[in-house]
Amino acid sequence: MRTVDAAGLEIGDGRPPRIMGVLNVSAESPYDPSVFDDPGEAAEYVDSELIDEGADIVDVGLESANKRFDVLTADEEIDRLDTAVEAMASTAGDAVWSIETRYHEVAAEALRRGFDMVNDVCGFADPEMPAVCSSHDAAVVKMASPPDLERPGAIPDVDGIYEALSRNGFTEKTIIDPAFGGWTEEKTLADDRETFRQLREFRGYGRPMLVSINRKNFLREVAGRDTEAALPVSLAATSMAVERGAHVIRTHDVAETRDAALIGAEFARDRYRSTADGIGVEELDVTMPGEATRHLDRLEAAAAIADESVVRVLELSGLDGERIRTLRAATEGTTAAFAPAGSANAETEAETKATATDGSGREPTRGLLVGTPAAIARVHERVRGADAALEAAFDGVVEDGATERSK
Repeated sequence: MRTVDAAGLEIGDGRPPRIMGVLNVSAESPYDPSVFDDPGEAAEYVDSELIDEGADIVDVGLESANKRFDVLTADEEIDRLDTAVEAMASTAGDAVWSIETRYHEVAAEALRRGFDMVNDVCGFADPEMPAVCSSHDAAVVKMASPPDLERPGAIPDVDGIYEALSRNGFTEKTIIDPAFGGWTEEKTLADDRETFRQLREFRGYGRPMLVSINRKNFLREVAGRDTEAALPVSLAATSMAVERGAHVIRTHDVAETRDAALIGAEFARDRYRSTADGIGVEELDVTMPGEATRHLDRLEAAAAIADESVVRVLELSGLDGERIRTLRAATEGTTAAFAPAGSANAETEAETKATATDGSGREPTRGLLVGTPAAIARVHERVRGADAALEAAFDGVVEDGATERSK
């Protein structure tokens, strides 16, 4: 996982989660508390409500993404830039300033006038955008969107998001954004929730990730909250997003989101990293075969080993001696392993081996089956026909594994 230096602010694994606060200079923007057309008032808001509350980055929106409004041209966006530049010059606090745009002309002008980074909401649909950002050595957020400068869009499924983010490549300082929210009618709330479930897959790019989930509909619907009451669900999702690998959280609720992000970072699983004699080792954030597939694709490596990339641990109950022997036989010669309850004790182990399905009255026992999805599938094949109940139980296990692999 590479680290991106955004005007001295390091973004990536091993760094604190970064908070991106929002300032809008677009009168049509839907979130009134963040909208300003007076530079002095905008600067006061940035200092008191964003930077003082913990924002590391200030993201300036020049126009609303609401599809009910006409899209501004590059010249019209540049006309609004003066307010943002004056506000930036009047701000006392220290933060990285980001310009939200889709046009390379606007990005170039903003970077020339003091902005530090770019938030490209059309995902390099403007082919000149990567070159502009690289020439200014500027970090750039690349949002998943169809290649259409007329309107930022949204990609419904994870595979499509992955492909959209890959389109037109990356700069050395690209941060990815899978794009949550109702940018287009085609993307449903269920699509957003599925994308969130699979958030770790986007770490397959090996690049920092930004998520913008503040008070979004796909979260509000779960709890039945309107926008005003949706802060708690946003904070819960923020902690989960950081634990799943997000590095930047874009929000209007800076102080609360910062706290939630810190909790997510504190309790995220530690990943091993080291470098010795030029050899680097990094434990990747992989919990499902689909996540491994993304990393294999990134390295142009054989995707066939994805099913061997993670281990599942399954507890089985209702086992008698005959089924235990069946499971032992099914795991022989595979990378799966089966351990019945009590097998750490030699006496109990011998008794378990001797027990048969002869109505002896012995209580059913439990056991653990450990293996990769591929190994468990091989065990399933071996129990097929040997025991109808075991076969039926494993049907669901293997089907679930296949579903995970396809994600």
